[in-house]
Amino acid sequence: MAQYPVLPINMPTDNLKQVYDEIQQWGAILGAELASRDTEIDATPTTNIYTVVTVGSIGRPRKGDIAYSASAGKFRGYVSLGSETSWKDFF
Repeated sequence: MAQYPVLPINMPTDNLKQVYDEIQQWGAILGAELASRDTEIDATPTTNIYTVVTVGSIGRPRKGDIAYSASAGKFRGYVSLGSETSWKDFF
């Protein structure tokens, strides 16, 4: 589980360089935690099953999602092929 950093409230205001460094360090930690969270979420199999007119109407599909496309009359799965993820027909 990601541990998001808290921006220090008692940052010094007399030294702008120190404030900048504190914010930059906080941003780097936050970015690393968000990347870790995204990796964890992407690695978790999903069980979402959608019924839609087109699979393009699904906003943020994840690997493993299944959809019935009413316009195509087919079941489709959101799969990963190397670095590319896309909807593929089951049959």
